[in-house]
Amino acid sequence: QVQLVESGGGLVQAGGSLRLSCAASGRIFRINLMGWYRQVLGQQRELVARITSDSSTYYADSVKGRFTISRDNAKNAVYLQMNSLKPEDTAVYYCYANHRGTSWSPYTDSWGQGTQVTVSS
Repeated sequence: QVQLVESGGGLVQAGGSLRLSCAASGRIFRINLMGWYRQVLGQQRELVARITSDSSTYYADSVKGRFTISRDNAKNAVYLQMNSLKPEDTAVYYCYANHRGTSWSPYTDSWGQGTQVTVSS
């Protein structure tokens, strides 16, 4: 069992910044991908950014140049620095990890509980 715990959400004015953190704990042998998704009520969950174990990154077009994803492999943690926030960034943000518990077990996905980010205009 792996748990992902997020922190750092909150209310911020447009143009402001927030930093989300997510730490994974439990039976972890290796984490492959880590990332952040977001979801607005009534809409599909969408990928915001993801990062591989060797720090290759991908960003959704809507956040390129404003958000930065990073990870600390020693801490099994991933971060999302969000700058120049816009009202349309308002959503629940979910941390994600693709991981395996042993060297021979398959990779599986785990999700955090979500953290609310609200950007006021």
